[in-house]
Amino acid sequence: MKVILQEDVHNLGAIGDVVVVADGYGRNFLLPRGLAVRADDRNVRQLEHTRRIVDRKKAQRLVEAQAQASKLDGVAVSIRRTAGEESDKLFGSVTNRDVAEALAAEGFEVDRRSIELEEPIKSIGIFQVPVRLHAEVAAEVKVYVIRE
Repeated sequence: MKVILQEDVHNLGAIGDVVVVADGYGRNFLLPRGLAVRADDRNVRQLEHTRRIVDRKKAQRLVEAQAQASKLDGVAVSIRRTAGEESDKLFGSVTNRDVAEALAAEGFEVDRRSIELEEPIKSIGIFQVPVRLHAEVAAEVKVYVIRE
């Protein structure tokens, strides 16, 4: 029996895969649980149509991410924090949320989860912060952490 998987099934395949399974496994396990549908002509055409739509959306998101990355590359933001008198160590830290707020103040809307700080910034200085806009697209933002 040929089926189209609607969910990821361990040791069988991922969503959207067309697989051949034993008749009993398909009839008694996959179909009743909604894990798969029969791979008839109508369902295969619908799967192909859905894949084309998803591919088009992915391509559009990639183009948008590349455009945003070209705008973001080389952008510099400054963040003021209080620091020790004799050392450049901050009282507190600068997190990805702080960088996202500084970018928003400059007119760039970036999700804070896409800002890839390995660990919070804890000292005064200039830092290159990577921003992952898409799985294939990243930009670098220069962050100046200055004494308040």
